[in-house]
Amino acid sequence: MKFIGNIPDNLRYTKEHEWVKLENDTAIIGITDYAQHALTDIVFVELPEKGKKVEQLKPLCIVESVKSVSDVFAPISGEVAEVNSELSEKPENINQDPYENGWIAKLKVVNNDELNNLMDSENYKKYLEGLKE
Repeated sequence: MKFIGNIPDNLRYTKEHEWVKLENDTAIIGITDYAQHALTDIVFVELPEKGKKVEQLKPLCIVESVKSVSDVFAPISGEVAEVNSELSEKPENINQDPYENGWIAKLKVVNNDELNNLMDSENYKKYLEGLKE
């Protein structure tokens, strides 16, 4: 049985397994339950610098697990307004709670229309089901 994981309905998703939640003009970003499961134990997060400008689907930061080093891509363009500095001490928060305590960064959103380029929960689930093991 393929691991799909928890896919909250109120988020948008990328094919690279990032999620974004819009709150007013702030985009909260992290990696999905599926991604944290595939990476296994996350041991380090290289957080982006506050003020860094990022483009949609371009690298935002790096996550290291016992298995690999992976880029995390920005699901939406914007400027890094805040980072989850707790991840410096507790990168395992991403494994334990990828959608709440495991968020990575908050962006000031430049273009809300970019959300239309992302998948809703139903389409993300279908996408995962179509992936090879």
